[in-house]
Amino acid sequence: MSSPEKPQIAVAAGILTDSKGRVLIARRPEGTHQGGWWEFPGGKLQRGETPLQGLIRELREELGIEVRAARPLLAYRHEYPERVIDLHVWRVTEFVGEPAGVEGQPLRWVSIAELTTVGLLPGDQPIIAALDGS
Repeated sequence: MSSPEKPQIAVAAGILTDSKGRVLIARRPEGTHQGGWWEFPGGKLQRGETPLQGLIRELREELGIEVRAARPLLAYRHEYPERVIDLHVWRVTEFVGEPAGVEGQPLRWVSIAELTTVGLLPGDQPIIAALDGS
């Protein structure tokens, strides 16, 4: 007997960098999938959205900023025991506004080196390698 297919979820995430070269991370709410872990801001794509459209919408909703320019950094698939995430990661090169936790989520600016010790989602580990090499 085969196991049921895992749900597949398309997600867009943004890498925002401050003037000191630090990147922005947000903490997932307790009681949600992977609650309490840190992640790069972003979220699920809605039906019919491109990854860039989803990124712009999610960062407006979550951080209160307007993305003016972004470029793809990497795209990959990560399998959790209960779901599959297709992650589209963008380096946000220009935005308007000051990022804030609009949905009540804590935010932190951290160095790339700190990303290995802050409790970043397991599925976000390939992003650290991409940032390290860029």
